[in-house]
Amino acid sequence: MKSLRNSVQLIGRLGKDPEVKTFGDKKKTAFSIATTDAYKNQKGEKVEDTQWHNLVIWGKLAEVAGKFLKKGSEVAVEGKLVHRVYETDKGEKRFITEINVNDLVMLGGKQ
Repeated sequence: MKSLRNSVQLIGRLGKDPEVKTFGDKKKTAFSIATTDAYKNQKGEKVEDTQWHNLVIWGKLAEVAGKFLKKGSEVAVEGKLVHRVYETDKGEKRFITEINVNDLVMLGGKQ
């Protein structure tokens, strides 16, 4: 069961083009995807709930993602959930939750 600890799997579409940064010889690609869940409320009406997820990819996979993914691309990702805190230039604490992607499958083009 070790492989199930802190494991996230999502399928969604990119909200904008990925942002690629280079740190020495290592690349980082960041983007967000939307996932939508549909259900019926108590009145029987269909309700759609869209959630946005921040994703980060490092290394060779980051190069591939930066080269081939665009806004609207559909992807399946597997990774782990990471929470971190940083301080702004004004000294304010900000909290962010991201998914560090280990595996990525491109499912389709722009809708």
